[in-house]
Amino acid sequence: MNYLTNKQGFLGIDNKFNFKEKAIVIPFGLEKTVSYGGGTKNGPKEIIKASHQVELYDEELKCEPFRKIGIKTLKPFKISKNIKKAINQIAEINQKILDNKLFPITLGGEHSITPGCIKPFIRKYKKLTLLHFDAHADLRESYAGEKFSHASAIKRCIDYKNISVVSFGIRNISAEEIPILKKNKKRISIYWAKDKKKWDLKKFKKQIKNKDVYITFDVDGFDSSIMPATGTPEPGGIFWDEALEIIKIACKNSKIVGADVNELAPIKGFNSYNFLVAKLVYKILSYKFLLK
Repeated sequence: MNYLTNKQGFLGIDNKFNFKEKAIVIPFGLEKTVSYGGGTKNGPKEIIKASHQVELYDEELKCEPFRKIGIKTLKPFKISKNIKKAINQIAEINQKILDNKLFPITLGGEHSITPGCIKPFIRKYKKLTLLHFDAHADLRESYAGEKFSHASAIKRCIDYKNISVVSFGIRNISAEEIPILKKNKKRISIYWAKDKKKWDLKKFKKQIKNKDVYITFDVDGFDSSIMPATGTPEPGGIFWDEALEIIKIACKNSKIVGADVNELAPIKGFNSYNFLVAKLVYKILSYKFLLK
């Protein structure tokens, strides 16, 4: 695999620093099925650029987590123009990373990458739980005639029988998704945004206890006041501390096997949104490797 130099890659670490990598950041700016605002193809490069400004020391964990993790970033590569081929492309990349016993975290791009990202995990694990952050349920069978649409990302995932889903922050669902949700009620658990004050995180802890968990984080899961830089920003969403608490519970109580963070559509001149996503990626990696 071809990597960026430390200085060019995620976090912009000094090239003199040598480490054995445990985590691989994959920039995969797929943008094929966006249905409102565009720009997700620029998400990965802006996340990496913003990550160079993220403080390496974590005051919560009382260390510089990157030193204990080892993070390398794949060199950007050409993404297939065909949506189905692109999804298979990211599946093959993640398979190689898993074969090397490394942890993949993909920077999207649109949410349609997730069914491809998880393909190798579906084969590897008897059962896999998706920890899904999003404003939307993404359970449409297809959208605008495309079954691999970003609006169908989670439906394509549950096409695999060994997948279950725990979703946080959902506040937008279509009438056509309700029957799919009801049919799969034993496999899909939704913590609706409207019920935030009543979320039972002890129940969530039991749901994911000792399970193999893959995190998929659509940044429109965040409230639009802190994350307007996405194709479909929605009010009434998750805030920073709330997201970290959920991720922390997952990292302490389950085995996090991989992750993707998607749907950032950068807004020129507003780097704080790119920075938020870069810090989120660093937090996911830090919690995954340092929390016990």
